[in-house]
Amino acid sequence: MSEANDTRQMQPPGFNGKNKVLLHSCCAPCSAAVMEAIKVMGVDLTVFFYNPNIHPFKEYERRKNENKRFAEKLNIPFIDADYDSTRWFEQTNGLENEPERGARCTVCFDMRLTNTAQYANAHDFPIFAASLGISRWKNLELINDCGQRAAARYPALFYWDCNWRKGGGAARMTELTKQEKFYQQEYCGCAYSLRDTNLRLAAAGRKEISPVK
Repeated sequence: MSEANDTRQMQPPGFNGKNKVLLHSCCAPCSAAVMEAIKVMGVDLTVFFYNPNIHPFKEYERRKNENKRFAEKLNIPFIDADYDSTRWFEQTNGLENEPERGARCTVCFDMRLTNTAQYANAHDFPIFAASLGISRWKNLELINDCGQRAAARYPALFYWDCNWRKGGGAARMTELTKQEKFYQQEYCGCAYSLRDTNLRLAAAGRKEISPVK
């Protein structure tokens, strides 16, 4: 994924290698390969960690710190945005029983990428992207739709809807996770995904997840 030919194929229209890019990151395992690929392009990259969905707070801190550690290793600025969990629960009220990839996830992605777009616009980033879609467990089309909606609020802002799984990205994600010994979370992040994951584990007779509170 770090080869020049691969990165050129992933670049958005009008990209000249000098653009500032703001990357929304959900966790180290998902974002590391994306961070690495963008850095190879020689751009001014900043990582934006805004994930008020992650529950509980200790889990949020653990995922954030793993991501920050890798960003520092690559000398990439890391922005720790507000842990606005109260607002997240308000936004997803009534969607508690929606399945993953359903309406609740759409609201969650909209909230996170809208906040990313707002920060990008306020701090002169012409381009923003998201690492969320590199995971095969996520709906890439849904994530990109949310990113496009967020960018549409600001005429000068471009959402980079690259498929980071391609060009060896998915394999590099796995490789970096093992190489860096990243903490690998066992559920998507929110309280409801934790609940549903534990229900599936219990039904299969397996040990439930007990995150640090």
